[in-house]
Amino acid sequence: MSSVKCVSLDLDGTLLNSNSEITAASKETILSLQENGIEVIINTGRAYQDVIKVPGIQDLNCPIVCVNGSILFSKTGELLFEATLDPSIYGPIFTILKELNVGILVYTNQGGFPSTLPPLHHKTKEELNLLFRDFDYDELFEKQDLKVYKLIALVHPSDLDKIEVVKNALAHVQNISMASSFPNNVEITSSEAHKGKALLRYADLTNIHFDEIYAFGDGGNDLSQFEVATVAIAMDNAPQSIKDAATYVTKSNDEDGVTDAIKNYLKLI
Repeated sequence: MSSVKCVSLDLDGTLLNSNSEITAASKETILSLQENGIEVIINTGRAYQDVIKVPGIQDLNCPIVCVNGSILFSKTGELLFEATLDPSIYGPIFTILKELNVGILVYTNQGGFPSTLPPLHHKTKEELNLLFRDFDYDELFEKQDLKVYKLIALVHPSDLDKIEVVKNALAHVQNISMASSFPNNVEITSSEAHKGKALLRYADLTNIHFDEIYAFGDGGNDLSQFEVATVAIAMDNAPQSIKDAATYVTKSNDEDGVTDAIKNYLKLI
């Protein structure tokens, strides 16, 4: 079993800037880490199709952890692991979320319905309401061979008080993980889906040992990777609660904070 260092990078608000781009400096940093024998892993709440749409991401040749640790892909895009929500779990959760009158996104092996999260960030309240009201969830759940990886309860940023209501309503549900990638959502996955566990699982599956893990993030769904990290790095644009859980706070995602921490704090290159 070989022993290497691992750098785990969240995407939105961390590696990606506010325009959802990887900067030239970030690309150069990742390639330098790889040249130094360091394993760089993309660790995101996004679905795989939304990850590989990011310009330049496939050039980096990184393993990709998707949907908050639900799905692991190798560097070559081979599926290594998936954790799904059973209908006996997602059925009752869906019913609760419907009753709370929040938007519901369903991430599946057949796509994200009625959408995945990235395209919705700048929608108005009216546009979101229309999207969720007009979508036929019954038809979705009747699809053949459907695997559900994640449900997202989504509210407009003007309705943030509903987020605590959602968390409290689901607090009794067994075998799930809840996290927020943004303040206006609750992401619900299998308890086996966990950004931190996914790193250890990847090491196991590829027969390597991570002697040090450096985890970068800016959201509530990054706390699980902070738990397994040797050093946890929060972005300057992260909420205070995430900064408080980190070892170190770097510059923001619009100031190449990942590169700054790797060069000047961690001194990995």
